[in-house]
Amino acid sequence: MKKILLGLAACLALSSAVKAQDNTLTKKEIKQGWKLLFDGTDLKGWHSFKRDTAAANWKAVNGEINYDRDHNNAGDDLLTDGVYENYELQLQWKISPGGNSGIIFDVQEAPQYSATYQTGAEMQVLDNVGADDNKKQNHLAGCLYDMIGDATVSHPVTPGEWNQVRLIQNKGHLTFYLNGTKTVDVQIGSPEWTAAIAQSKFKDKYFADFLKIQKGHIAIQKHPGASGWKNMKILELKD
Repeated sequence: MKKILLGLAACLALSSAVKAQDNTLTKKEIKQGWKLLFDGTDLKGWHSFKRDTAAANWKAVNGEINYDRDHNNAGDDLLTDGVYENYELQLQWKISPGGNSGIIFDVQEAPQYSATYQTGAEMQVLDNVGADDNKKQNHLAGCLYDMIGDATVSHPVTPGEWNQVRLIQNKGHLTFYLNGTKTVDVQIGSPEWTAAIAQSKFKDKYFADFLKIQKGHIAIQKHPGASGWKNMKILELKD
């Protein structure tokens, strides 16, 4: 019995140690130049689209950024204060059953724009089974929304559990990974890119400035369902 209790204590200690590592950087990562986008305690460094601060339904709770749709449906997408050009972004996300969200990047906040996705592209966040927006292959989790990706590469975990993202933008080249699987690998402006735009909603006039500037804010999307975000860090890539 004593050995069993000692074993349980060791497991609990290990679990606590792993949890304590959320929203932190290792010495190696600090040396490499990684920066935290969220420290696990507050929303410093973030604001809602075209606002100075975060709207009421975005909260830092238990080491996560949470979006609560039930909070009077207030606010808009949540953006980094900083703008980024060439970088690797890593984060973890979870979504409620039937939920939908997204990681939108190269977002511009000029007065003429009414939404983050008018100028920025999106890595989809989705419950592939229960969400309404699961009818098109390139609308599944990990895809470049409405453009590139399909069910063969979209492998999210069960809703409520944590997914791992790597999103790399380097000199106009986009590479996405979801849970270790490469979901997107495309050069902006290439024939593949042009063909994908032509078959997407982004060909419409409303999206005339879609990804015309490959530098901007990074956003997480206000959308149906509750979402959670943690371990959000970025490495700016140098020449």
